[in-house]
Amino acid sequence: MTPTIEYDVIVIGAGPVGKNVADRVVRGGLTAAIVERELVGGECSYWACMPTKALLRSASALRAARQVPGAREAVTGDLDVAAVLGRRDSFASQWKDDGQVAWLDSAGIALHRGHGRIRSARTVEVTGADGVTTRLTARHAVVVATGSSALLPDIPGLREAAPWSSREAASARAVPRRLAVIGGGVVATEMATAFAALGSSVTVLARDGVLPSVEPFAGELVTESLREAGVSVRLGTEAASVNRDDSGTVHIETADGARVEADEVLVAIGRTPNTQDIGLDRIGLAPGAWLAVDDTLRVVGGGEWLYAAGDVNRRVLLTHQGKYQARAVGDVIVARAKGEKVEDGRWGRHAATADERAVPQVIFTDPEIASVGLTAAAAAAAGLRIRVVDYDLSAVAGSSLHADGYKGHARMVVDEDRKVIVGFTLAGPDVAELIHAATIAVVGEVPLDRLWHAVPAYPTVSEVWLRLLETYGR
Repeated sequence: MTPTIEYDVIVIGAGPVGKNVADRVVRGGLTAAIVERELVGGECSYWACMPTKALLRSASALRAARQVPGAREAVTGDLDVAAVLGRRDSFASQWKDDGQVAWLDSAGIALHRGHGRIRSARTVEVTGADGVTTRLTARHAVVVATGSSALLPDIPGLREAAPWSSREAASARAVPRRLAVIGGGVVATEMATAFAALGSSVTVLARDGVLPSVEPFAGELVTESLREAGVSVRLGTEAASVNRDDSGTVHIETADGARVEADEVLVAIGRTPNTQDIGLDRIGLAPGAWLAVDDTLRVVGGGEWLYAAGDVNRRVLLTHQGKYQARAVGDVIVARAKGEKVEDGRWGRHAATADERAVPQVIFTDPEIASVGLTAAAAAAAGLRIRVVDYDLSAVAGSSLHADGYKGHARMVVDEDRKVIVGFTLAGPDVAELIHAATIAVVGEVPLDRLWHAVPAYPTVSEVWLRLLETYGR
């Protein structure tokens, strides 16, 4: 007989999102179990956010030192590749999850290792590595937080060529002499930046351009920087076929007949939801599909007990937004369990309302790209009457102090009817730490007249706020 254990809430997936859901409901007085078939901590901890940014940081620090006289003269060598990879390994906890498992235990969250599948309403069966099955039942809710995986396109020969996904790139034990990258988005450009700095000869095949989802000037600056670093960036180029020969060399033929040779090929063209084998068919939903949700993260068509948070609902494929959703859905589940409502009629403390127009993102290329809210094109497409205000970051006093030859750009997108900022993008060295001020302005819908009284400290790069407002005028 299959043993059955009951909890208030069952979470499938122990990445940052799943962990935050479980923690939130436990803090709210409910019991929670979390199901994980791989490492507790998920993609971000071992194959994405943390190890990839560790790969990028050493080169970024070296570039920064070389841009400041006095520090430049103190730099006597190049990157120590072994040390960079070793630091990366430490941020990935050597691909061991002991520390994260200990945290679950300290938080009072039960862990069930194995593959979780929904069998019926509020019921999840977990099959362990030993084949033993345990049945879990939820009094109140099941939350799917299984995340996403790299999408592999149907290019002839690609699968047989054993391509890298973001996982293999993030955990590479050695730096390939030649690396081909298929894609031009965030993963593609960050890993092209990282491996070029580590010594690879990198070729990027960017069919849809470089960083097509951000403001055009940002993609142009990154393209220019990659080329200056020796990366071959081929815009509008599509891989038509891939072959790895007996010597291990990868041969890529493009749609226009050109050929690229590499030792490894990284495919970074998008993501696909991890919902193929979690039992969705048992409850009338399509396996392998993204899970549509309402603002309380309840799955549309999934019954009043089923929720989905993080990548799997396709709202925003970013860890910090997934964790935001996790806090929201945790509060919602606790409130519904206790029969509570908030004054405006929504359940729980808050719903996930920031995912549509107030999403911050940092792309850790050279230069860094930091943005929040809508691009000018997206705002116009949404029907807003906008004004776009641009400013050269190098003209700000703090920029010249930060680094010789500082190059960057800033843009704010203003909703002219409400006189509030709906989009903000920065491109330049170390702009990541500047974006939260813009996030507050966008989320808080701070009127421009009030922003005039938020005086930036001098001499800092943040003075760009004053310059943008002056450019806009009163």
